[in-house]
Amino acid sequence: MAITAKPTELDPRDFLAIDALLDDEEKAIRDTVRRFVRERIVPEVGEWFEQGILPRELAKEVAKLGLFGMHLEGYGLPGASSVAYGLTCLELEAGDSGVRSLVSVQGSLAMFAIWRWGSEEQKQRWLPPMHEGDAIGCFGLTEPDAGSDPGSMRTTATRDGSDWVLNGTKMWITNGTIADVAVVWARTGEGAINGFLVEQGMPGFEAPEMKHKLSLRASVTSELVLKDVRVPEENRFPEVSSLRGPLSCLNEARYGIVWGSVGAARACFESALDYSKERMVFGKPIAGYQLTQQKLAEMALEINRATLVALHLGRMKDEGTLRPEHVSMGKMGNVRGAIEVARSARTILGGNGITLEYPVIRHMNNLESVLTYEGTHEVHTLVVGQALTGENAFR
Repeated sequence: MAITAKPTELDPRDFLAIDALLDDEEKAIRDTVRRFVRERIVPEVGEWFEQGILPRELAKEVAKLGLFGMHLEGYGLPGASSVAYGLTCLELEAGDSGVRSLVSVQGSLAMFAIWRWGSEEQKQRWLPPMHEGDAIGCFGLTEPDAGSDPGSMRTTATRDGSDWVLNGTKMWITNGTIADVAVVWARTGEGAINGFLVEQGMPGFEAPEMKHKLSLRASVTSELVLKDVRVPEENRFPEVSSLRGPLSCLNEARYGIVWGSVGAARACFESALDYSKERMVFGKPIAGYQLTQQKLAEMALEINRATLVALHLGRMKDEGTLRPEHVSMGKMGNVRGAIEVARSARTILGGNGITLEYPVIRHMNNLESVLTYEGTHEVHTLVVGQALTGENAFR
């Protein structure tokens, strides 16, 4: 007689038992970050969002957990797996996209750029203090007229003796105003693009904070203004002179977004699920109505699908088989799905869904930025389309 294993109790927050696919170390890292987010971020982030601030001291608290550059190796860095880093991004963004952006820009853009393309001296100087939170970095690629087409950047670096003189403007730069060092990409000649480490306090370099945002309010977003900024040769990345440099960094950041967007969606779903069981209409909770159950079921489907996609891409990344086109598909699908979850959750909460007492409208607004930064939905669609057909539709 066949013996059938007794099914485990179903967890609505992990409907497909995806936790069983994680190893003990991945779960331990995930649980540590989740606890930090629930104890430190969630109780205060609504107020930060309303005030349009992200406390400067939060960076040091995050650093104590070892999260800055956690997936990089050497120079005192943890060398955690790609899946562990992804789970970290998921939990951070379940708190707020701005908190995940702080970690993502520091580790996957600024630190990764130095780790991958910097000189040994640059790595020794910057990576340890950035990991410890003693130095904050930002990544200057996007310009007022060069977002999805970084090859049309106008920022220039002109050789002058042993120095380089930088001129230009960068826009939508996370961490810019508080950064100790900015990775700035500039055109150095016909077709050549180099990366430079521009340090806070260099004459001619300013990083004013951008205000009046209705999205990513709990995040420092800045403009970088460079007017005849003199940068020594030792601050130039020696091993890259093309868009290959910044694009490799963007792919690292996009990978984190594939996971992070799931966290935002999960937070919205959990809020809607709990609310639906408590909100009484016509004598019973709205969870008992078919239309509400349809919304919740479709939200759960999307979150579980997106989590499995993220986990699969993470395993591929750890195995060395992940391609940029894979990341584009992940970002494209998971962010779009997260927005749909947030909007559906908002309808379940009704009028309460637009208040900061609940996380839904905050995540919903943040996801509008996540949809377009690190490559718009349209750009990622064309990346996937080109991989499928072999035809370049960008031009």
